[in-house]
Formats: sequence, C-alpha cells, structure tokens
Amino acid sequence: MSLQQDYVNHQAILDNYHEDCGEATAFHYSVPNLRVKFGRARRNVGSPSPMRGPGAVPGLYATESAMNELADQLKMDPVRLRVLNEPKIDEGLRIPFSSRHFLECLELGTEKFGWSKRNSDVGSMKRDGLILGWGMAGCAWVAARFPAAANVELRNDGTVRVASGTQDIGTGTYTILAQLASQKTGVPLEKIEVALGDTSLPEGPISGGSMVTGSVVPAVFAAAANAIESLLTVATKTPGSPFEKRKPVDLAFEGGRVFVKADGSGAGVPFTDLLRRANVRLVTGSGQAEGTFGEKKPKFSTHSFGCHFVEVTWQPEIARLRVSRVVTVIDAGRILNPLAGRNQIEGAVVMGIGMALLEHTSYDPQNGAPINSNLADYMMSVNADAPPIEVHFLDFPDKEINELGARGIGEIGLAGFAAAITAAVHHATGVRVRELPVKIEDLLTSSILN
Repeated sequence: MSLQQDYVNHQAILDNYHEDCGEATAFHYSVPNLRVKFGRARRNVGSPSPMRGPGAVPGLYATESAMNELADQLKMDPVRLRVLNEPKIDEGLRIPFSSRHFLECLELGTEKFGWSKRNSDVGSMKRDGLILGWGMAGCAWVAARFPAAANVELRNDGTVRVASGTQDIGTGTYTILAQLASQKTGVPLEKIEVALGDTSLPEGPISGGSMVTGSVVPAVFAAAANAIESLLTVATKTPGSPFEKRKPVDLAFEGGRVFVKADGSGAGVPFTDLLRRANVRLVTGSGQAEGTFGEKKPKFSTHSFGCHFVEVTWQPEIARLRVSRVVTVIDAGRILNPLAGRNQIEGAVVMGIGMALLEHTSYDPQNGAPINSNLADYMMSVNADAPPIEVHFLDFPDKEINELGARGIGEIGLAGFAAAITAAVHHATGVRVRELPVKIEDLLTSSILN
C-alpha cells in the first residue's frame, strides 16, 4: 500500500505563511510507502490565518476523503478499511503511541450511530420522503504541553487562589484551574478564586494547539504541593500549634485539613485554624512545568483520536441538503470537565458544517480584496443548521502528557468532519464533491432527481 499527499497553500506576496496539511498523515494509518509534499503559492490576496485546527483540519479532509473513495472502489465498508489499516506504532517517527484507542472510537461510533443498518447503495435509504446519506471519517490531533507556570495561595479565610498568565477564550480554562486547585487542596470549588489573563501573573501557555489544559495540570499541581509544604512548615513551627512538636514529614494535608499521617484525617485540623494561630494571612506556592511540544527526540507519539458519523437528508425536488444527525466519539485521555468538553466538540461540529456546506471567501479579481467580508454575505452555520449532536468520550488517561492523563480537545472535533459530510453527500446523491463548500450547483448533476 502507498499514499502520496501533495498540498499547496496560498499566501500574500510579502508573507511566508505555511499550513502543515500533512501533519497527521504519517501516523494516522499504517502505510509503508508514504510521500507528503507541499508548496506555497504567492497571490495578490491577504494571507490566510490559523483558525480552529490549522494544518490537520484541511489535511484530514483530503486524506479521509481519499479513504472513503478507496472504500467505495473496493466495495468495502469505510469503517472496515480503517480497521484493517490500523498502525501499531507511529510509522512516521518510528516510536510507540503513548495512548491510541482509535479502534475503540470506531466501535463505539458504529454502535451509537446504528451504522450496521447502512445500505451502501447510493440513494437507497429513505425516511419521511427524504433520501438519507450516511458518511464517516476519522480524526486526530496533536497532544503536547507548552511551558507553564502557576501560583497557588492558601488563605486564612478558607479560600484558595490559583493564578496563571494564560487566558480563557471560552474554552473553560477558569473552571479547569479551579477544579485542579480543588482536587489538590480539598477546598470546595465555590471557595476557589482563579486569576488569568494578566502579564503580572506566572507565565502561562497560549490558547493554541488544544494544549492549555494539558500544560497547566502539572504546573498547578506543583504550585499546590509547594503551598501545602509551606503550610505544613507553619503547622510545625507555630507556638501552641497542635503539631508544634511534629516534623512536616509526619503530617499530611487532605480535604482542607492537616493531620498526623499515623492518626488519619479524622483527627485533622482545618488549615484556616493553623494560619490564624500563626497570624499568617496566607501561604503560597509556585510551580512550573516544562513543555513537550516540538521535542526533537520524543519517546512517544502523543495524539488524540476520534471519529465522526454523519447523516444528511437530500430533497431532490428542491435540491435541499441538510445535516440531520451527528455522532462523534473522541479519545482524548481523561476528560476533566465533560460538560464543557462536550460543548467544545459540539461547537467544532457546527463549525464543520460551515466548512463543508457554507463558508467560502470570494475575491475581487481586480484588487484581490474579499468581496463577502461581512456577516451578511459570508455564510456561517447558525442554530438552524445545527442538528442533534451526540458526543461520546472514551476514558483512557494518558500519563505521558500529565499526571491526570488529560489531553486537549478544542480542535479535534473539527478535524475530519467535512470528509464525513461529503461521504454522506455522495451516499445520498451519487455526487462526489472534492472542493468545499458543497454547492447546490454541484448537486444538480445528481442522478437522484425526480
């Protein structure tokens, strides 16, 4: 078996923008003969800019579409084709995966979607007078850490402050940091204060690459551990303290209480009492964690994986195409906040509908300026375009990323999704679309017309 991927991205005349569309190609499937080549085209238009999932998202549209076309030509189930080409190691880097559960994603996705009921004949499936199209695709995204630092304060009023110079762009970073501090200190979430988005804070990671969560876990845990170490020192050094004659090594901290290890947590003393007795307003701890992104000689290939199953409805009388149902399964290690995580994937799916069916920039041939540079003319998916979306997460913690085994999920939900839609479009209409977005005029050539 062999695979060749050639891609070209455009850039402005004076720019040097590169989109790594072959990012996931070398490890996604087992292929002994692989060649990935790229080129850049200088044009008199503005350079593109990274959106959600630069590189792998457009790249996987190409390779996942090719897998679906190959399955059709082989008259093979596209899920089966992917199972048969599952790699045992990252064949691009020749190293093992830290954690890869793509096959489990496919198994759960086929079950939840009802894939076994699929009739592979074009236009053969119908419901309520509409023609159904079913399609699927796999997805992958890099998992790594940026360098990160954090600070944790234990205060004598019973609150905890956790701070890092990262930011929350709607991805749930505030909640994640509060969860991490609460888990490490035992202080309830409602008593955790989170400080972000200020250059005076310890340096945190950028909101990019879906790496914030994975990056801050070890930094926050290290900061909390140092704060607890300071607290135990205070507990043993303060005159009149119940632990005055103890050594810090004899003590433990759990559930917001300090206790002698040999006695158990039932005899613990609230940390607030100890700080007040010592007349100390707070103890603080700082923590840092090294990054792993861009390592020259990694021991493991660290990525997240998943799959999408999509149903579209095709109404040939008026050439109306709609996405009617989506099931997505993601293998991203341990999910720290399932509610926010599910929202992340749902948002990516809605963006994927826009990528596949709506979004396109038209340029003025005279001056290279975008013609539809406003929200009235640039078509984006909205609430009316969003179908029922079912999101499932596997639970396989990846301890190579951090001690909780959590990987980021911001961008993987968009990867591969457009290929699942175009596969469903072909199943419904018989039209093979290779250029996005799918246009009505593409489908007017369909043989499935009344």
